[in-house]
Amino acid sequence: MIGVRFRFAWIVAALALAPAANAQLDPVRRDLVEAGYGRPLEGHMPLTTYGYYYLNRPQFRDPDIVLQTEITPVYVNGELGIRKFFGPDTDLGIRIDGGGFAYGYNEFQYGRWSRDESFLGHGGGVTLSAYHLFNSGATIPLNGVLQAGLGERIYQRYRDTTGDFVLPHHQSVGHVRAGLRFGGIEPVLRPDLAAELSAWYEGQFRFRPGAYGLDGDRRVESNVHLFWGRALLTYTFPDSGQKVSIGLNAGSSVNSDRLSAYRIGGMFTLASEFPLILPGYDEGELSARGFVLGSASYTVPLDAARRWRLSTGGSTARIAFTAGVPQARKTNSGLDLGLAYHNQDAGSWTAVLVYGHAFDAMRNDHRGSDSVTLTVEFDLNKMVSKHDE
Repeated sequence: MIGVRFRFAWIVAALALAPAANAQLDPVRRDLVEAGYGRPLEGHMPLTTYGYYYLNRPQFRDPDIVLQTEITPVYVNGELGIRKFFGPDTDLGIRIDGGGFAYGYNEFQYGRWSRDESFLGHGGGVTLSAYHLFNSGATIPLNGVLQAGLGERIYQRYRDTTGDFVLPHHQSVGHVRAGLRFGGIEPVLRPDLAAELSAWYEGQFRFRPGAYGLDGDRRVESNVHLFWGRALLTYTFPDSGQKVSIGLNAGSSVNSDRLSAYRIGGMFTLASEFPLILPGYDEGELSARGFVLGSASYTVPLDAARRWRLSTGGSTARIAFTAGVPQARKTNSGLDLGLAYHNQDAGSWTAVLVYGHAFDAMRNDHRGSDSVTLTVEFDLNKMVSKHDE
């Protein structure tokens, strides 16, 4: 029974990977069920999966009220938005989130998952946001974001966490974020069109910093400062249905530690607001205090109705690794090959199967690793609309 209970804990920990609240109010009514499962073809890695229900109501009981929630089996994010609260182009967001397993940490070193140095994390918090539209009426919006919040983090051992490993202190964490976003990307699995240029700062302030780990060999810093930016473009040619996507992400930090590092790797595009995709690697396998990550992909329809689509792409990253968790090489690259099916008749669901190969990942004393990832999306709004017809 103990083994079953802890295997279940790994599952719900992975299911808690819901996306962070988007950095602006979503103007589109949505009812989406998102799920993903990733599996390495070599080595023993933690279960990588996610699942959540995303609900957005842009006119919730009032034309100027927006309700947005992301619900997993063990964690809930919810934001109530009030349009024009600070003026004609400035909105207020009040976000409350909480639950289990969302703040755990998995230790990877040289391609090996260190189960004995990994642990669970639970918690939640409250965030206040101001969203300002600088260019009202423009085709491509320019949004500014200011956020401040306070949360709690509670850490717990896995069954496999070694007995002499000291967990971090339970934490109260304050955070602030500021950003500019020109354009944006919809929170859907495979958007046909997207363009974004954005820059961000986030400060994290821990109330109980200090040493933890094995004989105090690692530390929770009292304050961490993160700086990152993203540029991306996705375009689908209307006549042929062929799609091209290119992206560039870069980030740096001051005083970063394991719990605040950028986590790079995997193929989950909807498990976080700013996914750092690197095919063939495990989800979040690479821990970075700074990085530059470039990516490109090409998609072609396989049938006249464009239900089936074949895609290929690649990513490469130059990484300054977090202290204490180095990898074999600073440059890490991967390629992927994907097959997608879109249920166009009902307009209600999409499934994507992707094979990824990592050229530089270490596995069992050799270089190179492979993985498969399956992601699915159900659009409940379109299901209901089709049923009503």
